[in-house]
Amino acid sequence: MKKTRRSLLHAFGAAAIIVPASGLFLSRIAFTADMPKLTIDDPTAKSLDYTHESTDASKRCAGCQFYTGASDSAWGACVIFPEKLVSAEGLCNSWFMRAG
Repeated sequence: MKKTRRSLLHAFGAAAIIVPASGLFLSRIAFTADMPKLTIDDPTAKSLDYTHESTDASKRCAGCQFYTGASDSAWGACVIFPEKLVSAEGLCNSWFMRAG
């Protein structure tokens, strides 16, 4: 009986962590489609010298560690600019080469 009760408590504990976390992940995916595009006039964009088109082919948002958009999309989410989409071809001063 103890083993069954312990297993049940472990299952409830895991569910208490996994269910809310998965909800956040799924809502983030749905939310990304509704996010506005970052403008050059945005104060954070200005402070980081963000541009929609990089002049350096080796440094683009799509190749940055902070870019979380899909590799085949023209616009995607970025950790540096929360709740805004950045151009995959763009660049800012926070660019850091993606690992791998």
